[in-house]
Amino acid sequence: MSEVAITRSNFNDWMVPVFAPANFILVRGEGSRLWDQNDKEYIDFAGGIAVNALGHAHPVAVNALTEQAQKLWHIGNGYTNEPVLRLAKQLVDSTFADKVFFCNSGAEANEAALKLARKVGLLSGNANKNQIVAFKNAFHGRTLFTVTAGGQPKYSQDFAPLPGGIEHTAFNDLEAAKAAITENTCAVIVEPIQGEGGVLPADIEFLKGLRALCDEKGAVLIFDEVQTGVGRTGSLYAYMNTGVTPDILTTAKALGGGFPIGAMITTDHYANMYAVGDHGTTYGGNPLACAVAGAVFEFINTPEVLDGVKQRHQYFIEALNKINAQYGLFKEIRGQGLLIGCVLKDEHAGKAKNIVTLAGEEGLLALVAGADVVRFTPSLIIPQQDIDEGLNRFVRALARL
Repeated sequence: MSEVAITRSNFNDWMVPVFAPANFILVRGEGSRLWDQNDKEYIDFAGGIAVNALGHAHPVAVNALTEQAQKLWHIGNGYTNEPVLRLAKQLVDSTFADKVFFCNSGAEANEAALKLARKVGLLSGNANKNQIVAFKNAFHGRTLFTVTAGGQPKYSQDFAPLPGGIEHTAFNDLEAAKAAITENTCAVIVEPIQGEGGVLPADIEFLKGLRALCDEKGAVLIFDEVQTGVGRTGSLYAYMNTGVTPDILTTAKALGGGFPIGAMITTDHYANMYAVGDHGTTYGGNPLACAVAGAVFEFINTPEVLDGVKQRHQYFIEALNKINAQYGLFKEIRGQGLLIGCVLKDEHAGKAKNIVTLAGEEGLLALVAGADVVRFTPSLIIPQQDIDEGLNRFVRALARL
């Protein structure tokens, strides 16, 4: 195919309009810096929505991809391969889990988890044990099942009839959870930090209470760690900081460091309730993705990297509080590790998108988490000089609001 000159307007010409990307096209990246078609430089505080854990074109990921690309890309699920088994062992050795199911995204991982929970309910002997409890303002993906489990009607309201058997209750409200979780509940799905819902951490006592309720009612506790997992919070997985162990955990985003991959991990007890043919995927567990993910996971799962995330968190929080003392736009700076939310004061409600747009004009990539929260999910190893320069650009954006 001959080279076609590409412009931003081509997105409107050829793409289904489910996204509204920025008005520039990025063409290359290195570390935590990116450049567009006009060679304008950007500092990356978005990280591909918490995906690019090592930044862009990190040698660890590039070398793993290049080496595996010269060997074996894809063989389908009728055969297994070495990279997938090595990555499975890494996950099993590093977490509570005994077994892994690989897929291609966080939504697929959550789909696998919710289907397994329904199978658990079926095998319980209670014909009515099929109810799933989820939380308002949650986000679990865009498939019909996962978008219904997510507690944000704006994402699901146009696609009725939606799957049934899902009840939403208030996040961080244990009394409401007690009323919702019954003998007919097969699963409770929760994010340790609601990412898309505003970078809102779950209270540890709330998570402990959910664990106790699930044990009492015979329900599966699912932690959606698609956004919080693989070092994002300063622990390998966020559950490790809570004293609460789930029955099933879903992981994606940072797992591949930019290469599409997802996984559902669980114990032998629950894994063995799935039978051959109960679930599947064509691309999941392909050797190319697993080779990259294995290299990324090994790099991140070290005290140096995880402690570095905690140190960068403290640096960000102190700097953002100083900025806020000057501009007074935010009522709270919250989050864990390098999942940080700047919550706008009521008088500035709805302006998060405006700030992100202005930041882009100043050469900073950032995210929203709802209409009132500016979100940062940079590389876990972002250099301090890039943090400083990115925050300088953030200040320039705030000054223009």
